[in-house]
Amino acid sequence: MSSTTTAGSRPGTEESFTERVDRLRGAAYRIRRHALDMGEVQGQGYIGQALGVADVLAVLFGDQLNQRPDDPGWDGRDRFLLSIGHYAIAAYAAFAEAGIIPVAELETYGSDESRLPMSAMASYTPGMEISGGSLGHGLGVATGMALGLRHLGNPARVVNLLSDGELDEGSTWEAAMACAHHGLDNVLAVVDVNALQADGPTAGVLRTEPLVEKWEAFGWTVRRVDGNDVPALLGALDELRPGTGAPSVLICDTRIGRGVPLLETREKAHFMRVEAHEWQIARDQLDRQHETGAQA
Repeated sequence: MSSTTTAGSRPGTEESFTERVDRLRGAAYRIRRHALDMGEVQGQGYIGQALGVADVLAVLFGDQLNQRPDDPGWDGRDRFLLSIGHYAIAAYAAFAEAGIIPVAELETYGSDESRLPMSAMASYTPGMEISGGSLGHGLGVATGMALGLRHLGNPARVVNLLSDGELDEGSTWEAAMACAHHGLDNVLAVVDVNALQADGPTAGVLRTEPLVEKWEAFGWTVRRVDGNDVPALLGALDELRPGTGAPSVLICDTRIGRGVPLLETREKAHFMRVEAHEWQIARDQLDRQHETGAQA
């Protein structure tokens, strides 16, 4: 296990590490705001996961992924695969922050005729590469996609966001084995470890630890960081670049509801129902944490 805080500029720019961190913390805050605003449209949803994974998505979309927001289908783009379809609300917030979809469109979330359904569907949403929902398929798709890109001589990366609950699925480990067998160093798996799934705490449903040792045993290059620590995320992802001959995985320990104390402590947190009067309280708490520099 390692946690890194490599102090370096963004490749191809003169932006300092400190400037990158400040910019990405701002992006994470706005992703959380977007998620709360969308959540209020339906009054419920996977809000806790969106708040928890906001820092990860801010760093990926704001710093690591090579994409053209005005051309989501560009052949040279890094592919972002959201196999955890119920995280769609988090992805839409990140897409809006990255400029792939308009911020104003977020208010249509989950509504009839919207491009933003409550579960991720590739045929609806620009930037959504696959339809998620049936867990355990994302890494297998990433494997095939990465093989295809390598065959075409395309240097794009395939980044797959998974959850710790998804690691219950045996197909994920079959894909992990295949990725390592083919030396697919153009694959990066990012695992959101929030320790909670639909049936309860992950450790009680099906123990998945020790994750670092398991991924290493499958032949992957592994880093594990606090997924709500932007400098640590940035440092680790700067290290996990192609060229090693092995796929990489970043294990991110996150907190459900991060940045909003009202929701961080909610008992039923996997799928949240939030009372109408609580949304503004949540926004106020988020704003306060951001203004005081509490990484929200």
